[in-house]
Amino acid sequence: MNVAQPQVYCPNLNCSAPLNKLGNVVCENCQTPLVYRYLWVVGEAVLTVPVGSVIAGRYFVKAPQIWLDTQPALQPNFPGVELADEIQSYLYLCPHRLHIPQVYGICTPAQAEAVAASSVLLLENAPLTEKGELYPTIAQAWASASAVRQVYWLWQLLELWQPLAEQEAKASLLVADNLRVEGWRVRLCQLFWDEAVLAEEEISMDAVAPLSLADLAILWLGWVDQAQPTIAEPLRNLCYEMRADDVEMQAIAAQLNQLLLQQAAQLPLRLQVASRTDTGPQHQHNEDSCYPLPPSRQQTHPDEALSRLVMVCDGIGGHEGGEVASQMAVQSLKLQLQALLSELAEQPDLLAPKVVAEQLAAAVRVANDLISAQNDAQGREARRRMGTTVVLGLQLPQTIAVAATTIAENSHELYLVNVGDSRAYWITPRYCQCLTLDDDVAIREERMGRMIYREALLRPDAESLIQALGTRDSEFLHPAVQRFILEEDGVLLLCSDGLSDNGWVEAGWVPIMTDVFRGKRSLDWAAEEWIQLANQKNGHDNVSVVLLQCHVSSPTPEIMLPPTDPESTSDWSAASRALLQDDPVPATTTVETSPKARSSRWLWLLLLGGVLLLGGFLAWNQLNPSNEQKQEQTAPQP
Repeated sequence: MNVAQPQVYCPNLNCSAPLNKLGNVVCENCQTPLVYRYLWVVGEAVLTVPVGSVIAGRYFVKAPQIWLDTQPALQPNFPGVELADEIQSYLYLCPHRLHIPQVYGICTPAQAEAVAASSVLLLENAPLTEKGELYPTIAQAWASASAVRQVYWLWQLLELWQPLAEQEAKASLLVADNLRVEGWRVRLCQLFWDEAVLAEEEISMDAVAPLSLADLAILWLGWVDQAQPTIAEPLRNLCYEMRADDVEMQAIAAQLNQLLLQQAAQLPLRLQVASRTDTGPQHQHNEDSCYPLPPSRQQTHPDEALSRLVMVCDGIGGHEGGEVASQMAVQSLKLQLQALLSELAEQPDLLAPKVVAEQLAAAVRVANDLISAQNDAQGREARRRMGTTVVLGLQLPQTIAVAATTIAENSHELYLVNVGDSRAYWITPRYCQCLTLDDDVAIREERMGRMIYREALLRPDAESLIQALGTRDSEFLHPAVQRFILEEDGVLLLCSDGLSDNGWVEAGWVPIMTDVFRGKRSLDWAAEEWIQLANQKNGHDNVSVVLLQCHVSSPTPEIMLPPTDPESTSDWSAASRALLQDDPVPATTTVETSPKARSSRWLWLLLLGGVLLLGGFLAWNQLNPSNEQKQEQTAPQP
């Protein structure tokens, strides 16, 4: 350990003068952007390490339990083959990466003589800002949060209860200072083990249900007094129910979900969509497919029922396999989700998140079986089998009663489904969050508890996909389905790995999206900029981008500059076009919903319908059939 002024190393391992002053943005020698990787540190006596120290010649202690890795280009020390139970618990919780940090590496006693006698666990993806400062606790942010956000935070805590219970770490949700928030998202600093917490309180593990929902309710009751007036009483009653001896998790979850959707449904919601897909500079054929299609491939009017669906599929298997598989997936999922939305419109009862997730997963398996059957019919085996990744977003407009006499038409639910390595990001003016987890070997090794993620990345097959649509029977397919609540303005970005590779979404979102959020650029412009960024920085693959902009505030920003759509032509091969019939829709559509919009909408529709009928009748008398057909083909898109 030493107390010298720390220096940050350039991540470019070929830099001839890699040392830089703490605070520099780029390397003074080679102008490579510097990486500031702050870690949350767990272990005995870490709180006693002096702030300002440099541990093991590498880790600068910025604050208690917050260390900066000054040599981020070098691999940290890994635990080895025998992983401690505590480390494995973090690995098993990998699917909950949005809320729980990951193991980065360890710092051994031989490296850090000042840090007790046991290894120190280094955690990344902790609730730390880019400057290495902790995000606020729920208690600190609670009073200023909206009613829907307050309930949303509690919903996330309840969703984490069962996964943490499986790792005997429910105590993680009972330490108030451990619960941090970044906007809508709840984030944990670390895991706390039930046994350790109970030992501190001198409670035996042999006691019946030593940690239960009643303990969680006690913590929540401390916040309820400062809850927004519309939810304070329902939350207080819910906490009292959680303290009952015969409480059932399912019943509590249903009540909390009802309250959450009631609060969210009172917000307005306006959706706008834009998309682009490009072959890329190194390919002749585009194996990607997306929905909705770009403007240059529009042929038919959009189906209003599908205006809430966005999708990206990245084909595998060559231009007469991958592009067919991706298009088959899009067409199959479109039809199935259109039927789901139609059934939902006639469904008086609110569908639980688990039920919706099961239906979405079933739709993906049907698409998988269609592609798999095509492979079987063509005799494709092993690596010759065509397949595709998929990432889709569906804004589910369930109706819900928000008062005794008021029905809201949209519950603001957003469902994400992904298989493969196409990704979804949530972007606001303040942050960019990756919402999905890749289905590759590195993630598999982590979630199976065999290797920490950064060690698994060193495998030569680390980025190899372990599942995709069409490659195997659906019994081996495990789609990931997540639900989110749209309660803030933002943009959902779906993309193939032609853009997401090498971290270019995280690196490029600020210059592209800032002007969109300020109303200075259109969503179409942003989609084209993302394509250009992918081609310039990656360029090794096809690239597709779909943007779903969600407005819940009022008024909606007006675009100051008109959108510009680049002209492009379909690059499908003749063989592929013969296999599938394209059914595109416009790439930019807008949907507006609000609890008060239904009656006024019908009035305007009736008036507009009358005008159109009258105008159509007059026009019909003046146009012959051939002219009418020509006019219909060249009519402007709505």
